[in-house]
Amino acid sequence: MSLSHALLGLLAIEPASGYELSKEFERDLGRYAWQAGHTSVYPELIRLAEQGLVEVTHEGARRSRTYAVTDKGREELREWLLSPWGQGVVRNEQVLRLFLLEALEPNETVTALRGVVEHAEGRMSELRALREKRDVEPPEGLDVLGQLASEYGLRQYQALRDWALWAIEHVNKRQGSTDSGSPRQP
Repeated sequence: MSLSHALLGLLAIEPASGYELSKEFERDLGRYAWQAGHTSVYPELIRLAEQGLVEVTHEGARRSRTYAVTDKGREELREWLLSPWGQGVVRNEQVLRLFLLEALEPNETVTALRGVVEHAEGRMSELRALREKRDVEPPEGLDVLGQLASEYGLRQYQALRDWALWAIEHVNKRQGSTDSGSPRQP
């Protein structure tokens, strides 16, 4: 994924200014999916406009511009969304850490894995609370998309938690220990 596709997607949902788009990356989008600051967003909007993928639909006070996706931009987004998964460059710090856990002593590995369990459980709680809030006060726009993403996140963190508990058992079995490492059950 690239920043350009994230911006095209946001603008396909609703026209927005660079400031509004930057704020989206400070919320759940940046927290769970893709991080970008205003120093990245504004230059990328200019590039997208030069390529004919977005257009300025309104200019306001202090040179504020509202952007909307063009037909060409919608087609680019559509092609990207429908392309086969797994085509992008992988840079995942958490998975890198998992590959390198063997550099630790077994008890340190278990400690690190307990941190993974706690992290996953914390994120699961946050997502559940967010979903409950949205069920009470549905957001404006296409709510179903937010529900799909939050369900994915919830299931992803559940899988991470379950994997970490399995890994703790695996490490302990190799060391002849019986500590499950589970801080609590859901």
